[in-house]
Amino acid sequence: MKTGETRDERRETRGASTTRIPVRASCFVSRLSSLVSLIVLSACSSSDIVERVPIPPGSTVRTAADSLSAHHVIRSTIGFRIIARLTHNRPIFAGIYRIARGTSDAAILTRLRSGDGEQFNITLPIGGTLFDLADAAERTLGIPPESLFAAARDTSLLNQFAVRGPSAEGWLLPETVNFGAFATAPKVIYRFLWERAKHWDTTWDARGKEAHLDRESLLSLASIVEAEAKNPAERPIIAAVYRNRMKIGMALQADPTIQYGYLMRDGERKPRLYNKDYLFDSPWNTYKHTGLPPGPIGNPSREAIEAVLSPAKVTYLYFVAGPDGNSLFANTMAEHLRNIGKVRKIGR
Repeated sequence: MKTGETRDERRETRGASTTRIPVRASCFVSRLSSLVSLIVLSACSSSDIVERVPIPPGSTVRTAADSLSAHHVIRSTIGFRIIARLTHNRPIFAGIYRIARGTSDAAILTRLRSGDGEQFNITLPIGGTLFDLADAAERTLGIPPESLFAAARDTSLLNQFAVRGPSAEGWLLPETVNFGAFATAPKVIYRFLWERAKHWDTTWDARGKEAHLDRESLLSLASIVEAEAKNPAERPIIAAVYRNRMKIGMALQADPTIQYGYLMRDGERKPRLYNKDYLFDSPWNTYKHTGLPPGPIGNPSREAIEAVLSPAKVTYLYFVAGPDGNSLFANTMAEHLRNIGKVRKIGR
């Protein structure tokens, strides 16, 4: 026995020298401690630095973690993946997410799983065409126009909405719709078709049938009315003019159908029409071909559709637009020619 050492102290010393923590248990404790540290760190308050983090389509939690780490919004990809596993590892959505550095991993996962990414607005104006929509989709989302036109002609997509006609033209609702950063051309067409179907008045089909107009014919005529009505208040009167022409078998003779023919052929309208343009050989030219064109020439508003179904009770067969946007209406060709003279005189 060493000097100053009691028997009990010696016994305690021997016991202590023989107690060892297993290596595996030690590693486990170390890893658990690290994990706890990661979770605690991930719950720290966010900073003022906000990053725009892209999560491409098809991303997994692993690839999302790599993107988040590259933008310095998470501290550990391993810790992020472990937390994802502990919270049921649900799927995440593609998009561009604005995330402040230091946001907790749990909060980031909640956003990725809810699809709470940046939204981009695409507007199809009233009376706008697929060309207008293609321009907006390219400008906002970088979607090539050719891809959008192809999607607009995709019969498998059109059949989902019982679209009759050469394309989705006319069957899209003129509206502003929100999309995620990685929306595709089919997604854009689908959403605008869906919006039209969602807002379709259930009475329109029955009222159209009474007027001998199926849905395609109704949209086609409404698109012409929309294009002609510079003053929206004149929609019912202009609709009456075309309904009156159809009743007597007269050609519709709508200038916007010629312009749409040029748009389809050349990708753009003409600044103005000359006499030779009325002879333009196009199936869309309602001066050369009686009846409605092959399909709508734009995407009409609810008001234009209502105007076709409930036209003004007038007998007019002719009209000419004045420089102020208001039209002069006539029952006879002689009266119409006088109105044209008045308009030209005012325009001088």
